[in-house]
Amino acid sequence: MDRITRRDMLAGATGAAVAGIAAPLAAAPSPESLDAIARTRGMRFGSAVNWSAPGADAGSFANPAYARLVEAECGLIVAENEMKWQRLRPTPTAFAFERFDAILGWAERHALAVRGHNLLWHQPKWFPQWLNDYDFGARPRVEAERLLTTHIQTVLGRYGTRIGSYDVVNEAVRPADGVLYDTALSRATGGPEPTLDLAFHTARTAAPHAQLVYNDYMSWEPGNAAHRAGVLRLLEGFRRRGTPVDALGIQSHLVTQGPDIGATVGRQQGEWRHFLDAVTQMGYALLVTELDVRDNGLPADIAMRDQGVADYTRAYLDLTLSYRSLRDVLCWGLCDRYSWIEGFEPRRDGARRRPTLYDDRFRPKPMRAAVAAAFAGASMR
Repeated sequence: MDRITRRDMLAGATGAAVAGIAAPLAAAPSPESLDAIARTRGMRFGSAVNWSAPGADAGSFANPAYARLVEAECGLIVAENEMKWQRLRPTPTAFAFERFDAILGWAERHALAVRGHNLLWHQPKWFPQWLNDYDFGARPRVEAERLLTTHIQTVLGRYGTRIGSYDVVNEAVRPADGVLYDTALSRATGGPEPTLDLAFHTARTAAPHAQLVYNDYMSWEPGNAAHRAGVLRLLEGFRRRGTPVDALGIQSHLVTQGPDIGATVGRQQGEWRHFLDAVTQMGYALLVTELDVRDNGLPADIAMRDQGVADYTRAYLDLTLSYRSLRDVLCWGLCDRYSWIEGFEPRRDGARRRPTLYDDRFRPKPMRAAVAAAFAGASMR
């Protein structure tokens, strides 16, 4: 008789829950979980989690089916949206902590570590509208610094040592030319660099225990060279100015380039290794913070598409995990049913995207096996 694995049980339980059938509660974590496999090499595995009303069909801790999947596979989580300024800071004088508090409380009840994402998303389009329109008054630099430091101090003061790693600054580099974004805050403070430096210095003072991360989505696909160069300049500037940045968060929203995965990887791996060499030689650690894969250029056939995504993921992780300063890998969601990718960039042929480790019925896909194999084959940290 074939042995029923924890993954088999989980797939059946979560699928039943989505169909409206009562599913058994998740058992204790299995040695086969991705986090358990990662920990055999001194790493951790996790995922983004959203907030929703109880029982909603969402990628939320309040969806029992999705919660069981996260609990079974993960050792840490990150809130997908609920710590961003748009959700956390509705007005200049108010904070809305309730939703993130609920995510954090759930994670702690299930012994899941939590990352903070993020303290400053330095792009105008991701600022709350009140911040883009803010009147900084007669002393704009003083008021801008007060606004930013108050935000960071308030968030870090509330959560203390309950959070051990923060994306302090998110996506400050323009992909097209590698230049730093200019924002209402940076214009008031005298430039992007003083703004970003202030965010990190404030975070270090408020949370001296925490890993402080610069997070961005430069990737190894074609068209990312200017973005990577801009990130390197930013990281070099941080080191030169003594800005307390500990690590680079590599979002890893990957995009396949066609059906010949081997040829694609062969073209891309040299420049990617050169980039990671440059980052680590400056003394930065690495994290994979938001892994998913858009199946561009792959056939609509599900089996062929899933295998291509898995092969691409495995090649990327084999290379990236070869850097021993990388200890955490997080996916940006675990289930196709709730991935942001479908709404962001649907396929031209109308086939639904399959960018995550589990399909829309909570069944594990080849990508899940690829991540497990990459962890198992990585060197010990």
